[in-house]
Parts: sequence; C-alpha cells; structure tokens
Amino acid sequence: MSALASLVRAYDRMAARGEVAPPGYSQEKIGFLISLNDDGSVADQPIDLRLGEGKKKTVRLMAVPASFKRPGTSPKPFFLWDNSAFVLGVTASDGKNAATRWSTFREFHLKHLQGTSDAGLASFLAFVRSWTPEEFASRGWPEEMKDQNIVFALERDRLSGQHIHDRPAAKALWARLTAAGDRTEAACLITGERAPVARLHPAIKGVWGAQSAGGSIVSFNIDASESYGHKQGNNAPVSEAAAAAYTAVLNRFLERGSGHRIQVGDASTVFWAEAADDTQADEADALFAGFFGVDEKAESNKVGDILTRLREGRPIASFTDILPQGVQFHVLGLSPNAARLSVRFYLEDDFGIIAERYLRHLARMRIDPPPREDNPSLWRLLIETAVLRKSENIQPNLAGEWLRAILSDTPYPLTLLTTLIMRMRADHDIGALRVAILKSILIKNFGMEEEAPVSLNLANRDKGYLLGRLFAVYEHVQWSALGRNINATIKDKFYGAASAQPRKVFRLLDASSMNHLSKIGKQKPGLRGKLENDIGGIMEAMSPDDDPFPASLPDKSQALFALGYYHQRSTYFRKAETFETEETPE
Repeated sequence: MSALASLVRAYDRMAARGEVAPPGYSQEKIGFLISLNDDGSVADQPIDLRLGEGKKKTVRLMAVPASFKRPGTSPKPFFLWDNSAFVLGVTASDGKNAATRWSTFREFHLKHLQGTSDAGLASFLAFVRSWTPEEFASRGWPEEMKDQNIVFALERDRLSGQHIHDRPAAKALWARLTAAGDRTEAACLITGERAPVARLHPAIKGVWGAQSAGGSIVSFNIDASESYGHKQGNNAPVSEAAAAAYTAVLNRFLERGSGHRIQVGDASTVFWAEAADDTQADEADALFAGFFGVDEKAESNKVGDILTRLREGRPIASFTDILPQGVQFHVLGLSPNAARLSVRFYLEDDFGIIAERYLRHLARMRIDPPPREDNPSLWRLLIETAVLRKSENIQPNLAGEWLRAILSDTPYPLTLLTTLIMRMRADHDIGALRVAILKSILIKNFGMEEEAPVSLNLANRDKGYLLGRLFAVYEHVQWSALGRNINATIKDKFYGAASAQPRKVFRLLDASSMNHLSKIGKQKPGLRGKLENDIGGIMEAMSPDDDPFPASLPDKSQALFALGYYHQRSTYFRKAETFETEETPE
C-alpha cells in the first residue's frame, strides 16, 4: 500500500494548492451549462463549455459532487449534474434507457431538495418538476448536447462563475447525503485511522486501453475474492477519504498535459515527488519530465546541460550539483485488465538515485555518430522494435519491463535484444537508435563495455564486431564499383544470413569483392588500395586459430555484428578529403 499512501500524502499537498478537487468532489468532463431563472425556467440556450472548434472540441474539467460507479441496469444519478440521459431524458445511444434514467434523476432530486430555502436549489427543483424530454426538440437544442455532462447555474450568478452545485447550501446538503447510511468502520490500511470503509472505490480514468468509464486498482466483485463474510471493499478496508484522495490524485496525474504522465507502450506511467520543500519536489518532477520528453520546455537548460556532459563522456558523479537533493520519488506503471487496472511496476527511491540510474542508461546508449534525435523518448525507442514501426505492434509487456529495468538498474529484458535482431534481419535497417539500444544491452546484461565501444575501435578483436565491420567494407566496395543507385545492395540481400550464419555468405562476398575491386582499381587505384587495406586489417585482427567465418553467431554476437557494421559504415559516410567517391550523409 506504499504507493497509495504516497498518493494520499500527495493529495493533501495538491488540495492545498487547488490542484485537485476537495473531498467529496471529483474532476469531471462537463460539456454544457443550462442557465435558470429564479422560477426554474430556462433563461437562454444551453452554453457550450467545450473548447476549440468543429470536431476538435475538447471537454473542460470541472469540480462537481463526486461521481461513482454505476453498475447494473438501474444506475443511480449524480447530484445536481449528470449526462443528458439523466438530466434531460434524451440520448443519442440506442442502448441507454433514457426515460428510466430521467425518471430516476427526477425522483432523487425531488426527494432530497424538497423544502429547500436556497434560491439556487429551489430553482433547480422547479426545473426538475417542470421539464419533459419532449422540450429538447421543441426548443431546438443542439444534437451534439446529447450524452454530454451538464451542470446548472442561476442566470444572475452565471457571469460570476458560480454554479448551483457550488452554492453553500448545495455543499452542505451533499455533505449530509454522503455521510448518511449504515457504513462499516475499520482501521484504514492506508492511513491507519479508524473511519468508514469505502465499499466501492472511485473510478480511475485515463489509463490507455482501459474502459472509458474507468477502472479500479482495489475491487472485489466475485465470491472467490471475498473472505470471512466480508463484501466488496470490506475485504481490504480503505477509508472513504483515503480512497477518494488517491483516486483523485491518480486521475489528475493521468490527464493529458498533466506533466506527470509518460505513455510507454501499454503502460500508462505516472510519477511524482515528495519533499519537505515543494520547490525541490517541483524541480524533480520537471527534470524527470524533461528526461523523458513529457514537456520539452521543462527544465530545458538543466536537461541540455546534462545531455551535453553525457555526450562528452563525463562521469555521472559530476552531475550531482544539478540534481535536486532530499527528494523521494515515485514511479507507478498501470495497464488495463478488463474493468480493473494492473500495477505493472512501482518504484520508490531517492530522486538522485533514480536520476543517476537513468543517466547511466543514457550513457550506455551513447554512440558515435549519434542519432538525429538529441534525446529520443522511450516511446520513440520502442517504435524501433515494432513491425513497420507502428506503435500498435510494440510487444505488450516489453515497454513496462524495459522502463522498470532502467529505473531500478536491473538487466534489460532479453526480449528487447531478440526483437531488435529479428527486426534488423527482416527490414535490413541498421539505424543509430537500434544500434544504440543493442549497445546498451551488451553493456548492461553481458558486461561487454570494452567489446561494445562508443565509436569505431580498431583494436576490438571480438568476432561478431569484426565480421560486422567486414560486411560494411564489402558493401562499400560494391557501392564504389557499381554506384549508389543499384536496386539491391549486399545488405538488402545478405545482411540477415551474414549476421546469423556467416559461413554461408562471407566466402561468396569475398569472391564478389575481388571483381568489384578490380573495376575500382582501373578508375580509382588509391581507393582500391584503401579498401584492400581495410579488408586486410580486419582479417589480420581475427584469431588465426579460429575459423574466420563461423557456422553461426549467438544473439549477443549478432548485436556486436550490427555495432561493428554501423561503426565501419559510418566512416565511409563522413566527408573525405582524399577520395572523391566518398559522400556525406543524406
């Protein structure tokens, strides 16, 4: 329960700053407002609260009396607001029984608002009494209003921004309604205080792939999950206040643009900081967001300074003057599981430690020449593992496992290695990002820091690395002899076989290169000599006791093959002063 306890503590801080709804209220998407006169008549046309134009309108969030889960065929209404099926008896969905919903909404408010002396509540009560669903069409109200959430305001209060649910009398009545009923009390598993237990926890919304109505982390709805005669939330007693607090914070973090969310594959990941000094906590949040590209403007100067130091190869210990100190940091990964949410991972540690782990990951990814992206997001890196580079083809569990490995400083999932090798063999694309990921796996999982260098290492004697370099030389020989516009290079035809089963391919490539070198020698004898020296140097580096072209290479050697190929090939794309045939990168 440590994650939930931290979220409850975060709620207290955020509520004090007005960042989350107060107790008993929740942030909901409200589309329209109906303005009422004191006698309950409609003052004017409904007001569209959505932002934007046309089909790109976004629904604004508003603090309203808390919503709750409404399972079954006879859902209960919300207090003083709801969707059009409840409020007006109209809907665009054939599956909703709008008449029953409207009748339930009407009876609920007639019962609880009877005898009120507040002008706003009395006006709302009069509206509920007089409204009929047929009026929606007769008044010519817009079709796009159907199924949107609707709130109310007195016309004389509307310009001041006060809604009927904001009035003191409405808040007092809502407090009495939420406190009523026979509720079980127990020691809360989160706070330790004895308080009424939440039978159902509020819905958590915004998790990618989950139900639009929201899901739950804590829920019990089958007999097999219950024990000692307890029902639903009584099996894991969490107070109503704590349940409302942690779900309110999660819903706020999961909002788009919250600055506390990373979408990594199917894992919706949220993060937050705890510190005695709110400034330090905010700085940690912003810096972490900058690392993962959540907000490109967040702490851009510090992130840029850190990335510059990494590119220069400076030790991680030199960054401690930039990282906030005394901050406890939390990272929580959630994924959908029907009506529930699965906790994919949860990490809690000092921010400096988590940041250093991530920076060590970036250092392992350092490669020369570097990729075009200065600080590619984890999502961008995951795209490199997907078929056709489509996000829907990312393996479901890979994203969460990789992020957890990075932030906990544990070995990367080996499925990352095999998936990348398979993709390179299939599409023959050996780009900087893919090679950088392979390099980081070799260093972290196999301790091959010397065998997996940042840039071309002529002293590297690893067989996979040397064969990759040799393949790049043969490719350049072909280009130099036939030009860059040939239909298919040896990489297009033979990369997969050369990296996995060298013996099948390399003797054929060696024989073909002799013909190409002969042609080059007639036009560019200097270039021929350079390429022959490259081939000879690589062959001499191989152990004379071993077969230079083994029958097969294991996965880690195939990763080194890609690294050697990338390093050697990059030397031919750099601007050369001696050979006119060499070109600059595209």
